[in-house]
Amino acid sequence: MLNDTKPLILGVSGASGLIYAIRALKFLLEAEYTIELVASKSTYIVWQAEQETRMPADPEGQEQFWREQAGVALAGKLRCHPWSDVGAGIASGSFRALGMIIIPCSMSTVAKLAVGLSSDLLERAADVQIKEGRKLVIVPRETPFSLIHLRNLTTLAETGVRVVPAIPAWYHHPQTIEDLVDFVVARSLDQLDIDCVPIQRWQGHR
Repeated sequence: MLNDTKPLILGVSGASGLIYAIRALKFLLEAEYTIELVASKSTYIVWQAEQETRMPADPEGQEQFWREQAGVALAGKLRCHPWSDVGAGIASGSFRALGMIIIPCSMSTVAKLAVGLSSDLLERAADVQIKEGRKLVIVPRETPFSLIHLRNLTTLAETGVRVVPAIPAWYHHPQTIEDLVDFVVARSLDQLDIDCVPIQRWQGHR
């Protein structure tokens, strides 16, 4: 049984750290959420560079690809959209969704959102969340931040966008890379009131 009648929009931009998107998708599908996924054009290049893997361009091939990467064959519902399809449902303010998360989020995407530019479906879907006053979470993966980056992030924060940098904690005694990644994923989804990542949360001093 699917978790909610409204889907969650998952955007993946061309920032390094695609493992964040994979782990987020894994936990969301396992929790039976309906996911509308859109990856930017540059994501294809990052996949090739980081994983030496070619991501399919067609939606059906992408769905199978993302499910294989996440290790979730059947749970949840996943629909993938081409980056160029600016006429997709998620590009409209009338499309009802739980919100949107962009994980990871490149500084190029941040800059375009900060000035209201929408050159592809990912940016248009995010711009819609902002103009409709809906929940938008971005997970920037960059270091160091330049003054330009900080000003763009501040602009988005002032409009209500939740900014969750890909910075893990250590109090949960991480043992693997996945432990570090999952902490960031969990804190990001917290901003959407979604609790589906099994992490050890802070319990206070003992």
